[in-house]
Amino acid sequence: MAIGGAEDKVGKLAILTAFFASAGGQQATIGIVPCASQEPSVVGARYDKIFTALGAQNVQVLDIRSPHECDENRWLELLDSCTGVFLSGGDQVRLYDFLNNSTFMAAIMRRLHLGTLVVAGTSAGAAVMGEKMISGGSSGESPNRSLVDLMDGLGIIPELLVDQHFHNRNRMARLLSAIAAYPDKLGIGIDEDTCAAFRGDGTFEVIGKGAVTIIDPGDLTHTNYRLSDVSSPLSLHDLQVHVLSAGDRYNYKNRSICTPVIEMTPSL
Repeated sequence: MAIGGAEDKVGKLAILTAFFASAGGQQATIGIVPCASQEPSVVGARYDKIFTALGAQNVQVLDIRSPHECDENRWLELLDSCTGVFLSGGDQVRLYDFLNNSTFMAAIMRRLHLGTLVVAGTSAGAAVMGEKMISGGSSGESPNRSLVDLMDGLGIIPELLVDQHFHNRNRMARLLSAIAAYPDKLGIGIDEDTCAAFRGDGTFEVIGKGAVTIIDPGDLTHTNYRLSDVSSPLSLHDLQVHVLSAGDRYNYKNRSICTPVIEMTPSL
């Protein structure tokens, strides 16, 4: 589950409840990984309180304080007992530095492939999910190379290039700039309090109050990315864009909409 950040934590908790239910409901053992944050104890305690109140059988805060701890048996044993893992927000570069090439991350990937673990990430926890990730940048300009910083991600869903807090922070041009750099990836911009909930069949469903924006460069015919200077506007020809809201489904494997098509009627 890739969450765009700022998910509801005090109202209906639609996204967090969906994660809790997917991880086993009242039989769930939830592992919270807050190491993306500079205040992991505060963040861990907050989600611990939420999932305990929802009725989780067991909640563990995996308060990993340094990258080398990701290879320690104490955390691997706790991870092994979890049915769901929640990656908090914070700094995606910090999260990557902790988890990349670790035994802990390898165990998560193995469990995901076996279908015995549900993983959710919010904000920074969503940004790291692709093979490539947006590590920083700015907004409010035309797409250009200086608008986005890119690096490797954790590869949980390799096909994607994820941006979060999407419309809330005006990040369309940033995601377009990222896709110009990696036109083999599918761009996915997730609004706050919004989630792309991935299934095992290559599809995801939108949950929450905002939108998920898809930038599909599959039919891209031209970009000047390699020839442009750092601050020049980028050209991207023949992109396909989808804006999905709650209940809509999308197949990211074959890049197609799964939701029923509503006939468009001309306005009078």
